[in-house]
Amino acid sequence: MTLAVLDEENIILNVATETLTEAIERVGNLLVKNGYVEKEYIEGMKKRNEDITTYIGNGVAIPHGMNEYVKYIKNSGIVIAQYKNGVDFGDGNIAYLVIGIAGKNDDHINILSKIAIACSSDEDVKKLISSKDKNEIISLIMDQDE
Repeated sequence: MTLAVLDEENIILNVATETLTEAIERVGNLLVKNGYVEKEYIEGMKKRNEDITTYIGNGVAIPHGMNEYVKYIKNSGIVIAQYKNGVDFGDGNIAYLVIGIAGKNDDHINILSKIAIACSSDEDVKKLISSKDKNEIISLIMDQDE
């Protein structure tokens, strides 16, 4: 059985504000729960953010594991936590979307490119942050042409 890279089970809407670590653990645990990674991958996500912020701008952060943690990826996947009040990623950077990713082989490049395209438009980011429709979020991200 192949898992969808992004489906409704991978999206949590309107999460209460929490710390940076809690937000990374939330998306990491969702990746684990939905069969994309083993729990050790979450440690790699936290370490990656300690080394260099996973905040990419425009109210979006994309936590993902460091290279030595790719062995814990079982399937490529994207999970999204939407924060109405945002998560403080330091240096005045507030993320309203925390998008956890796991990419097997070279999938992470394709996944990152779709997310980057979707998040490069202020209008699309506003829709992603305010949407109450998981399917709208899925199509905003997955229907991006490379």
